[in-house]
Amino acid sequence: MMPEDAHYLPYMNDKQPKEKTVKKKMESLILGRMLEKIAPKIGATVVLEPRWKVVGQITFKGGRRSYFRYNTLDLNPVGASDIAKDKDYANFFMKAMGYPIVPGSRTFFSDEWARAIGAPRRDINAAYRYARRLGLPVIVKPNSGSQGVAVALVYNKRGFYRAARDVFKQDRVMLVQRPVFGKDYRLVVLDNKVISAYERIPLSITGDGKSSIGKLLEEKQKQFVASSRDTRIKQDDPRIANKLARQRLTFRLIPAKGERIYLLDNANLSTGGDSKDVTEKTHPAFKRLAIKLTRDMGLRLCGVDLMIKGDIREKPGVFWVLEINAAPGLDHYAQMGRTQEKIVEALYLEVLRHLER
Repeated sequence: MMPEDAHYLPYMNDKQPKEKTVKKKMESLILGRMLEKIAPKIGATVVLEPRWKVVGQITFKGGRRSYFRYNTLDLNPVGASDIAKDKDYANFFMKAMGYPIVPGSRTFFSDEWARAIGAPRRDINAAYRYARRLGLPVIVKPNSGSQGVAVALVYNKRGFYRAARDVFKQDRVMLVQRPVFGKDYRLVVLDNKVISAYERIPLSITGDGKSSIGKLLEEKQKQFVASSRDTRIKQDDPRIANKLARQRLTFRLIPAKGERIYLLDNANLSTGGDSKDVTEKTHPAFKRLAIKLTRDMGLRLCGVDLMIKGDIREKPGVFWVLEINAAPGLDHYAQMGRTQEKIVEALYLEVLRHLER
């Protein structure tokens, strides 16, 4: 039996207007130029469409051709990829197979879409009533979003409606979930191997004893620019203001030297988060789990996002699968420094070898 929302499946991946989509995607995309650089190492060539540089053709030395678009390569089957892009459907199948998903997860629709599909009891007001039944705070997020866009932890009615409206600017479908807490990790699986694992740490600043939070945030943005990392920190992001308010802090406050202050709840690198490589330290049981989940979801290349109560170096205890990603872009990770860029080059070189088979 399919989920109760099966009737909206054909519409789940409708794109935003083309000009907006291109602008958003091009901000961080490095896959094309990186493949151009590393493909000759295995005797392959890459033809990159010159205007937008978001689609390309790979020709291997044996003559076989493969294609990519944005961060999507010719590795995963179309059906499995489409399921992975839809968080609600992915959760349905993962739960059916016994994987621990985020509890209390349910979908709701924008008012216009709820009317269009004949589901008036699943609109924004129904979503708020459900959030109250779950118990605030709750997480709201776009069902088919990525990179932490419009993901928010909300504590009250006003915050809920504001966050929900932000979600519906991105997607017709919104997920409401109970929050889970712990350490946030991404494991990138390629066939039967975890090729990368890193802890994702939410946007934060560290006090120097003389600069305000606002100034430290500006300095962090300058560091991103200097390192060619294209992440843009928006000081007017209401999620940052809310996070500060909950800690009884303001942009003008001067933190003590060495004091670390977190400014967002989500840990995506695209929203200013930091990363810590744990590939060699990850417990074998977590690696086996990520590989099995990737295979069970019909994928070859997959980013598996986990929230772990404890540490990934230890045997699995309490943890949740936050979501999976069939096109795990490593752009923001690569832009964190030359060391990370080298790691990503090596990972994509291994992906190319698997594509060639």
